[in-house]
Amino acid sequence: MQFVILNQHPQPLISPLRHRDGRSRPPMRNLLHMQADDGAAPSPYPSSLNFQDFDSLSGSFLYSVPLPKIVFDLATLLFIVALLILSLFAFSAIFYLHERSRRAHHLQHFTSLWIVRLLLVSLVLLWAINEIVRLPFVRRKYLYPFQQSMSLQQEASICKLNLVLSLGFLQPGFLMTLLFLVNVSIKKKNPNCIWAIISVLLVSSPILFLQIFFVYFTPFASKLPKFMYASSVVSTDLQGEKMVLCTCPFFSWLIYGGFSVAYAVAFSVSCWRVMAFVINKGIAHRINVLATTVMVAMPAQIICLSLSWLWMPENDLYGAAVLTMFLSVACCMAVAVVLLVVKPIQEALEAGGECCQWSSDESSRRRLAAAAEEEEEEREQEPGL
Repeated sequence: MQFVILNQHPQPLISPLRHRDGRSRPPMRNLLHMQADDGAAPSPYPSSLNFQDFDSLSGSFLYSVPLPKIVFDLATLLFIVALLILSLFAFSAIFYLHERSRRAHHLQHFTSLWIVRLLLVSLVLLWAINEIVRLPFVRRKYLYPFQQSMSLQQEASICKLNLVLSLGFLQPGFLMTLLFLVNVSIKKKNPNCIWAIISVLLVSSPILFLQIFFVYFTPFASKLPKFMYASSVVSTDLQGEKMVLCTCPFFSWLIYGGFSVAYAVAFSVSCWRVMAFVINKGIAHRINVLATTVMVAMPAQIICLSLSWLWMPENDLYGAAVLTMFLSVACCMAVAVVLLVVKPIQEALEAGGECCQWSSDESSRRRLAAAAEEEEEEREQEPGL
């Protein structure tokens, strides 16, 4: 009897499942018959999903959340958490060594650049937090916990701010601080830390101003394609909910790419000068690892940024390119923090006898002080490494 009902009313069941050219879909029709045999009355309406005519949505992309994209976001969060833990550990190590140097005179030499190292770790920490805000589900659910929803304009403004901070201030500032620590390692006298920070920020400021200009005040925006100046795109899921995905426009990529080329040349020259000056094999190995990491991470980031334009933001290949770009920068920052902050502090504490319990014997203290002075003489020419 159920087949008779289907034959009496074929049109409401099959017509919503036809192709645009009128051809029917046999698999779905067979599925309807199977549902009828099970005793459940088939619905004469389409699925409850809100299908839309996406061709009419100009400037929007069909958004879905497949398993690869979830994996990309979770991997990003895991590496961000690891970077945050490393940054907090480096913070505590810097302040601990600075506090101990007030009572141990021989440790003051190792804390001469503690403010510059603190700036390096601060930039890494802020970059990690900025990358968390870049994730769409974090913005919508956790950025404003007391606000039920965010407008598309608010999300687009966050993407602009995220782009300017990342490519205009945090990454250039981190790289310039890294270059400063490498250059100062071959100087006999350390510069003033306050002036060092001011000089690093002044050198990084042109990149910041250019990013602000091209992100917020794009000239001839109406005559240019959107990929050249747009820092975000609107994406729509199958339920009809829209969200904003952050992207990197062509102008921002061009500015940061030019900065990266100039920086690669300056960094290579600085590493070559340090390698010609350093005698300690451990320091030389440390410089080689740092130089290799930086010179691999920067081209990888630029290549991934340029390849990301080949796919739409909801594509899995786009997610893979963004994840690779993030990992290259995160690994570069992690290696720099370990080699320029954590490792020197560890060696300074070992030289000062902080890794073991202080002896009450005066002769033991003198031997520790003598060993620290010898260690200080060996590193006198490499205080930044």
